[in-house]
Amino acid sequence: MLRRRDRHQRIRFTDIAAPDFDAAATGKTLHQLMAEIHGRLPDGTIISGVEVFRRLYTAIGCRTLAAAMRLPGISRLLDWGYQVFARSRLKLTGRQCAGDTCRRR
Repeated sequence: MLRRRDRHQRIRFTDIAAPDFDAAATGKTLHQLMAEIHGRLPDGTIISGVEVFRRLYTAIGCRTLAAAMRLPGISRLLDWGYQVFARSRLKLTGRQCAGDTCRRR
């Protein structure tokens, strides 16, 4: 959905499970990157968790949704919900990671 809505190509998607991806270049391990979603801003700053989605939605023009995601009660609920989801994400999506590689089961 994000790729389709990114009409101005503001988002660069990177498959961190690809064999040629170098996690060390980000300053993080593959395990850290796989634990939750990360994004790199144009200035090189790394962000993670729900803030990535807020920035993505803003980039594709869904500013109202991104603003709603910043409201105090909603923000806390989304942060908590994403952390719960992130802990089970690999199982839910059928991925298995070991060492420096991840694959679908």
